[in-house]
Amino acid sequence: MPYIDEHAITVAADRAATWHAVLRTMCSNPDDPETVPFGFALEAAEQNERLALTGRHPFSVYRLIFLLDDDPAGGTRLAAQTWAAFPGFTGRIYRALVIGSGGHRVVVRNMLKRIARQALSEPSPRR
Repeated sequence: MPYIDEHAITVAADRAATWHAVLRTMCSNPDDPETVPFGFALEAAEQNERLALTGRHPFSVYRLIFLLDDDPAGGTRLAAQTWAAFPGFTGRIYRALVIGSGGHRVVVRNMLKRIARQALSEPSPRR
C-alpha cells in the first residue's frame, strides 16, 4: 500500500502508559487488542511498541499503524502512520474527500490527542 502520511505527538507518559492508552482508545476491550473498531482488523500488537490495523471497503484498502518510541526529551513519541490504496475512479473521488479535504489529518490528530489524555488520566495496569 502507498504511504499517505504520519502524524506524531509527544505524550508526557512512559511507553507502558501510552500503550495502554492506545488500547483503551482504539479497542472496545483494552485487554484484548483484537477488539478494534468496526472496519479494522488487527494486524499486529507488539506491546509498548506497535499496533497495526488493516481494513478495506469498496473504495480503499488501508493500514493504520501506531508506533511508540522513547522521546529523547522524556515521555513517549506516539506516531500514527497511514498507508492506503484507492483503486479506480470511485477510489480517487474517495481519496479526494477523505485525504484531500484535510479531514483525515483532523481525525488522526484528534485521535492522538485523545490517546495522550488517556495516558495521563489513568495509570496503566501492572503486568
